[in-house]
Amino acid sequence: MRIAFSIALLLLLSACASAPSRINNACAVFEQRDGLFNNWSREAKKTERQYGVPVPVLMATIYTESGFRANARPPRTKLLGFIPWKRQSTAYGYAQALDGTWLEYQRATGRWSARRSDFGDAIQFVGWYHNRSHQKNGIPLQDTHNLYLAYYSGHAGYSRGNFTATAKKAAQRSAGIAQKYEAQLRNCGY
Repeated sequence: MRIAFSIALLLLLSACASAPSRINNACAVFEQRDGLFNNWSREAKKTERQYGVPVPVLMATIYTESGFRANARPPRTKLLGFIPWKRQSTAYGYAQALDGTWLEYQRATGRWSARRSDFGDAIQFVGWYHNRSHQKNGIPLQDTHNLYLAYYSGHAGYSRGNFTATAKKAAQRSAGIAQKYEAQLRNCGY
């Protein structure tokens, strides 16, 4: 009995830590993650109410940043071309939030126990950041493309128009995903 319980608990915890397998459909993402201990759709809707950022925009940002992987990190650089070395940045978690930006979020919101590897905390961060992009740069909260450019480039980088080709491509991708997610969510009733 004790072994069966331990195995069941281990399977439950490993399922929570892994990324959803069907991430190209927002309804499927929520179906895979709305359960007893997690409720991603509830967290997404709560963030939309709090920050005014539509759920498809929030979800598209996380899709583009991490593919819904809780422990996502940028790749390591190579020393001498083959020895794994330092990471390109401190980005981490669902939202790929940098250490300094995450700390700024915690200070601004008082959410000191928030973790980048927790979906609810990460989607709150994305909503907060996009709302600040709206306040600082006047970006409409439904404008996935420009919200993502500001997310990727930072508020100051966005206001200067400093966009790399990578940022522009990722912003286009995120905007396309948000459009697709919006239609899917409308059809499945989330």
